[in-house]
Amino acid sequence: MNYRVIKNNDVFLMTDHHGDIRGNSAEGGLYMKDTRFLSKLEITLNGKRPLLLSSAADENFVARIRLTNEHDETDGEVKLWRESVELIRERFIYGEVLYETLSMTNYSTKALNFDVGAAFDADFSDMFLIRGFQPAEELGKVTERNMNKKEWHAAYQGVDGIRRDTRIVWDTEADSMSEQGEVNFAISLQPTEVKKITFTVIPSLEGKHPVVIPREEAIAELQRTYESWNENATKVLSDSKVLNGLFDRGVQDLRVLLTDFGYGLFPVAGLPWYAVPFGRDSLIAALQMLPLIPDVARGTLEMMAAYQGTDVNPWKDEQPGKIMHELRNGELARSGQVPFAPYYGSIDSTPLFILLAAEYAHWTGDTDTIAKLLPNIEKALEWIKGYGDRDKDGWVEYYQESSKGIANQGWKDSADSVVHESGEFAAAPIALVEVQGYVYQAKLRLAPILERLGRNDMAQQLREEAERLKQAFDGAFWMPEEKFYAIALDANKDQVRSVTSNPGHLLMSHLVPEDKARLVAQRLVAEDMFGGYGIRTMSTGSTGYNPMSYHDGSVWPHDNSMTLIGMSRLGFKEEAATVVSGMLNAAEHFEYYRLPELYCGYDESVGYPVSYPVACSPQAWAAGTSIVLIQSMLGLQPDALARSIRLDPFLPEGINHLTVTDLPVADGRISVELKRDHGSEPLRVEILDNSSGCSIEIIG
Repeated sequence: MNYRVIKNNDVFLMTDHHGDIRGNSAEGGLYMKDTRFLSKLEITLNGKRPLLLSSAADENFVARIRLTNEHDETDGEVKLWRESVELIRERFIYGEVLYETLSMTNYSTKALNFDVGAAFDADFSDMFLIRGFQPAEELGKVTERNMNKKEWHAAYQGVDGIRRDTRIVWDTEADSMSEQGEVNFAISLQPTEVKKITFTVIPSLEGKHPVVIPREEAIAELQRTYESWNENATKVLSDSKVLNGLFDRGVQDLRVLLTDFGYGLFPVAGLPWYAVPFGRDSLIAALQMLPLIPDVARGTLEMMAAYQGTDVNPWKDEQPGKIMHELRNGELARSGQVPFAPYYGSIDSTPLFILLAAEYAHWTGDTDTIAKLLPNIEKALEWIKGYGDRDKDGWVEYYQESSKGIANQGWKDSADSVVHESGEFAAAPIALVEVQGYVYQAKLRLAPILERLGRNDMAQQLREEAERLKQAFDGAFWMPEEKFYAIALDANKDQVRSVTSNPGHLLMSHLVPEDKARLVAQRLVAEDMFGGYGIRTMSTGSTGYNPMSYHDGSVWPHDNSMTLIGMSRLGFKEEAATVVSGMLNAAEHFEYYRLPELYCGYDESVGYPVSYPVACSPQAWAAGTSIVLIQSMLGLQPDALARSIRLDPFLPEGINHLTVTDLPVADGRISVELKRDHGSEPLRVEILDNSSGCSIEIIG
């Protein structure tokens, strides 16, 4: 990761490893509501950039960067001996305020005098501009820039009618300043003496300034929230340093990616470019988090319900009942120059909304929430039956209506992701294979919940619809010569005959017969699909394969996790163990054991997983993969409605001990220990605690 990023709620800061937002950086900045409120933040020592010693952001919510001075000598006169001064930049965000403290320590044997400079700017760029969008219309303007020895301020009036402000204050009076947004502090330090300057950056909208509390109070409160999170989260301990590190990193990354938009905790997609509500990404992340913090699923469902489509609006690819794809709040979205306030161009968000609701109820037993959401669920089901299947052929299909929307509207949404053997891109409307699985799973899993709510007729109807889908599915999608399912059907109902990872998502749905499910699982860990670091998005033998491609040969951890859920449910332990080992093998090579959004699909002969150049990290459904690994190893299948829990555990090669404690399910928590002697079977399973109110059945 060639940047450092911290986040709290709806604000995040992206800098280089020195902690700077360079004035010539295209991407660094302090962001809130899809707007860059700080586009320059540079620290100098005697006019020069300090030397980097270390740069750590392992805690996510606080970053510490250690710097020192280079040798400063002019005409034989030593102004500052090398490595005389230690600079530590410590920053965090609390509420919507960035706090940065610069600590300066004299490690020389003499008194030192030197200058520390700080330079600021704010361009208030919209996130779409930073990502390369070219607007057709004029944008707003910076209307104010001013400063004094204790404060710097800039204001921007957007074409969306919104005023945006950035104010920076510091607790030490500057000795000089310039019109270019530069301040200078003359520092005198005795040997071992330490001095500090704290900068406070305050972004605001429409003059509504966030509350600024003293720095020490802010960091203490922030630490308390993380301590509470960790105390309430599931805990994992194993004899694998990588598994422990991956799980702990995933838990911390998920916490930093949670934002409350007014409906409860909600996982935004990822940093730095997708710190906003997403349909598919957030729903899948919430699904992954059921064994960690089930309440996140409830907050996610309520947020999605609040933004459910109500109109027929081709500009936004919106129809009544449809669940959104992405919600942006910047100037371009608010002024209507892009259709993302919100945008609905996703074929899978709507069935995933129903699927998450059903899985949440089976996990927790909370049918009251489902009853509250039932009007939204019914609208979503109507969308699937109507707008999702406009030609009434039984398949849920997509095509782009918005001129500035997304062409491919599944999770593989790049333009080249659905490709025929001929190399031609599939023409829309397109029926993706995994989407049919989501629809099937959503309907079958929802049916018993509806019966609990007294909606027997509706439950029966969903079971009948699911059965019709199942009867037709194999004939349409199965490729006998490949012994695998096609990724999609195109506009002519012809198979798109690429071998991809998409059918792996079918395994958790139970849509496909067990014999074919086993063939799918086996193919996904065969050499053409599995290179040692996870399941590739496309077979090395398929037209369009490219290990450097975003969706046609790369490895996505969340994609592997969706397949893992199914492998575990079906008892395909050998294949599941291979996938788990692949994820651990990859995590071992990444900073802080953090799985990124994706990485290239090269095999183990390279010696390490090759990073994808613009992958988000941390990223919600990549972080959520660490939770799914634990769920899969436990073989955990709760049914809170029936007051039962099923465990069908395994441990991959190299791991002989796994203890999982405080895992939330139904009305309480369970703690489980898996053990085996080195290299021997059978696996010993011990239930350490069970306050769930459910009986536990151990299989295998």
